[in-house]
Amino acid sequence: MKEDEFKNRLNFLLLMNDNRCYFENMYEKFLENPNSIDKSWKYFFNKSFYTSSNDKTKFCENKIFDTHTHIRYISSTLIDTFRRYGHKFSYLDPLNLQNRESFPEIDFFLNGIDSKLINTNFAMHLSKLSFEIITLKKLYSIFHKIYCSNIGYEYMHIDCENEKKWIQNYIERDLKKNLLTNVEKKNLLNDLISAEALEKYFGYKFPGSKRFSLEGAESLIPLLQAVSNYNVKLKIDKIVLGMSHRGRLNVLINILNKPIKEIFNEFSEVYDKKTLKNGDVKYHMGFNKNKVTKLGIVNLDLKFNPSHLEIINPVVAGSVRAHQDNVHSKDKTNILAVVLHGDAAISGQGIVQETLNMSMVRGYKVNGTLHIVLNNQIGFTTSYLEDLRSSKYCTDIAKMVESPIFHVNSDDPESILFVIQLALEFRNNFKKDVFIDLVCYRRHGHNEVDDPYVTQPMMYSKIKKHPTICQIYNTKLMSEKIIDCSYLDEQTKKYQKMLNEQYSAYKQKEYLQNSSYCKYNVHTSCSQKIKIIEKIKLQELGRKINVIPSNIVVHKKVIKIYQDRLKMINGEKPLDWGAAEILAYASLLNQGISCRLSGEDVERGTFFHRHATIYDQKNGKIYIPLQNIHNKQGKFYIWNSTLSEEAVLAFEYGYSINQKNTLTIWEAQFGDFANGAQIVIDQFICSSKTKWDVSCNLIMLLPHGYEGQGPEHSSSRIERYLQLSSENNIQICIPTTASQMYHVLCRQSLNNIQKPLIIMTPKSLLRHPLASSPLHEFSKIIFKEIIDEIDDINIEKVKRIILCSGKIYYDLLHQRRENRQNNIVILRIEQLYPFPNDILLKILQSYLHVKDFIWCQEEPFNQGAWFYSQYCLKKILPKNSSLNYIGRSESSSTATGYISVHKKQQQQLVNDALNIS
Repeated sequence: MKEDEFKNRLNFLLLMNDNRCYFENMYEKFLENPNSIDKSWKYFFNKSFYTSSNDKTKFCENKIFDTHTHIRYISSTLIDTFRRYGHKFSYLDPLNLQNRESFPEIDFFLNGIDSKLINTNFAMHLSKLSFEIITLKKLYSIFHKIYCSNIGYEYMHIDCENEKKWIQNYIERDLKKNLLTNVEKKNLLNDLISAEALEKYFGYKFPGSKRFSLEGAESLIPLLQAVSNYNVKLKIDKIVLGMSHRGRLNVLINILNKPIKEIFNEFSEVYDKKTLKNGDVKYHMGFNKNKVTKLGIVNLDLKFNPSHLEIINPVVAGSVRAHQDNVHSKDKTNILAVVLHGDAAISGQGIVQETLNMSMVRGYKVNGTLHIVLNNQIGFTTSYLEDLRSSKYCTDIAKMVESPIFHVNSDDPESILFVIQLALEFRNNFKKDVFIDLVCYRRHGHNEVDDPYVTQPMMYSKIKKHPTICQIYNTKLMSEKIIDCSYLDEQTKKYQKMLNEQYSAYKQKEYLQNSSYCKYNVHTSCSQKIKIIEKIKLQELGRKINVIPSNIVVHKKVIKIYQDRLKMINGEKPLDWGAAEILAYASLLNQGISCRLSGEDVERGTFFHRHATIYDQKNGKIYIPLQNIHNKQGKFYIWNSTLSEEAVLAFEYGYSINQKNTLTIWEAQFGDFANGAQIVIDQFICSSKTKWDVSCNLIMLLPHGYEGQGPEHSSSRIERYLQLSSENNIQICIPTTASQMYHVLCRQSLNNIQKPLIIMTPKSLLRHPLASSPLHEFSKIIFKEIIDEIDDINIEKVKRIILCSGKIYYDLLHQRRENRQNNIVILRIEQLYPFPNDILLKILQSYLHVKDFIWCQEEPFNQGAWFYSQYCLKKILPKNSSLNYIGRSESSSTATGYISVHKKQQQQLVNDALNIS
């Protein structure tokens, strides 16, 4: 072994504490038999140590290094140990509820090393500027102060050496550079006073009202103040904030400066009834504010949030991505996502994992989210660690994406400000998520009318005796001669006076009738209205998106699809579903409207029908025809999502509410899979307008239809969406032809409809000959909410009218033609909600003599559209007429798992519908 190679190996071993056991084991083997190990190791031990083959003494008990090398080994091991394990022994808990762990990894530095060695001077590179003469004892003291005080740094799990070294340099540099000025310390205390005084005022004025107090975690307010102030320095001009109910009112007032009179209104349930029909509780409300700081202006956007605590995370991410996609510059870091978690929720709810899993994925990354955990050390009424989670920290989930985690004692506000600057600088440099674990407590119960002593007697005995954060920091500043003993009382009274003035104004009805949250959702209107595109223009557009450059090697099955689409565009054959959908996007893009489509396998399409992205078979590169129409077209994004429904749908919802002039679409692989995203559908998509006056134009594509594929691949649960429909909140459509799909997509965007659109898309109809449409239907006809009878039937001979939706129509049509029945009319309801009453009434004018009406569906009796549709139809159908149900029997499952049973059921219900006795 060469001398340089030997030195490199020695230095590597000295720096890597994790190699210690392996190193000792090698040395043991060397002592037993030098020839039993590799010759390079043999050379290494012979070169390094004075040994004897009879010497069986263990590695650590011999003075096997010279003094300088020995100290180097110990110092490197010491530093590495602090970096890896120091967070376990930091003073993080203000209440000191958990016994701090012993520190066996470095006990030997105090007890097992010779005192002369501990106090021996040696040169050590401790800063960027110079070497320092230091002792092991002093080194221990320095790193103990850094890593085992009120901040616990977890970052050694990160693989990227640049990230680790950056964090090390930041936290191990001269701490004197990070001290606050006296003015900054007083401002910090003032923020704490505002936070505490506000909660006490609410408690006094509105006793017994739920507010989910911030008391015990008041440090959150100066933390968020620092976020908004410091972000201006980092050239961040917009912050999108998500949080649950704990401390929300305090954040609304002290961070976003929402008028306090409006909060008083909400406590007294005063609101603008013209704007909000139902509204929501005060601690779910959002707010948008341009905040003026000393360094500039930053826009703060607090998103509305239901009680599903962590579901706001992907909504925030989607909103931020929408803003970032609107930014023309390459630097997308000027818009920041900030998410507040609860300690029990972040470790307990799977949406956190789903969102983190998306955080670095191309279609969903937002260049780093700042996560702040409001760690009250309790979940509702559960505080025993063994009942809360299976990991040591609530933030251990962050390690899955190798995010740094900074734990901090909330009773040390100055450490909090140091940590927040560290976190923001890291995010800005590396565009990665970063976590701050703010370890605090909850001074009251889960809400203000709850008695926490019932379930946490020991914890709340400590809390009762524990001084507030204001008192602790006030005492510190007094000891530093920055303030006098009257400062806290004076500032508290000053803030209370302001609150009293606002309360008096509120009592005198001097409040704003139109609350700020009613003005929250601002959409840029699309001036374009739906218009017919001429056939020649459609053909020109169709050719552009279906001609693939010759240098791309296309899969033989895909090239066949594109060749067929060219024939469709040229009028040689009707357009199938995939061709029609792609043409709809092209029509919108051509008019400057952007489209974003995401979901599992959407690029190709679950049923091999879309192929919006072409993969070069030679080099794997992708080509997207819809991105290559012309230079002034709208942007086209299509992303295969992670295997997630809840987080991805929430992301797309967040994207849709903050994106301008863009059609946002999420597709479920099968419609049934939307079940995993029911919270998003219930709490945001279907109800956000009536609760918060927040609109969105999100489209959900849900493949639906009974083809004998079993209970998980049949039903999109139409009944659920119909049950959620009211007050024109959503649209539910079941198009049955390719042109209908084209027109419903264009209608949504060109008419600037700010309502969610749920489309039950087909599976078997994607290539069904009768579901295809000739090109002239795209240029002459708009979306039909009901399609009348298409066969030539003598109206006077009609005895029965069958009403239906979706794929069952084609089964009925086929069988009726086979039977040569000319006395039955089949009407297709293409839009279930809002139900097209007027259109149906107009159609029925031709059939006034018919009294026999059937609702036919594939779904079981207790599912599908039957219960909803019969209510609508009974108000429309002629008097003395009958309305009967034909379909599958009621069932607890959506469908049978046996294709033979499915076929029998399907044939039976078709026969029943066509059988006139």
